[in-house]
Amino acid sequence: VQLQASGGGLVQAGGSLRLSCAASGRIFSSHVMGWFRQAPGKEREFVAAIRRGSGTTSYADSVKGRFTISRDNAKNTWYLQMNSLKPEDTAAYYCSSGATNLSALEREYRYWGQGTQVTVSS
Repeated sequence: VQLQASGGGLVQAGGSLRLSCAASGRIFSSHVMGWFRQAPGKEREFVAAIRRGSGTTSYADSVKGRFTISRDNAKNTWYLQMNSLKPEDTAAYYCSSGATNLSALEREYRYWGQGTQVTVSS
């Protein structure tokens, strides 16, 4: 399974961006897909996850109400809609898949895409 993330960029505080992650290879309906982020000098942290089959979602407290994860199973693609962006959202965002639970733990995800940079200016 290969993942390709896209959609990052530079945006002003309060603005919006939508990230996409396209997967190629065999994706199981039981799989969970997610997004993590890593800011300079910080550890990578969980942002959001979605179960491919049911669409059940999970979010980090820091993004609840502002970010929305969704998926298009026909396209093997999932998205992260980010609204009301803040400077502290600045990070490299990584998509992931292959978990079997809506987990916030990196080690639960088998597959990773390359990062896409999101920079929020104040």
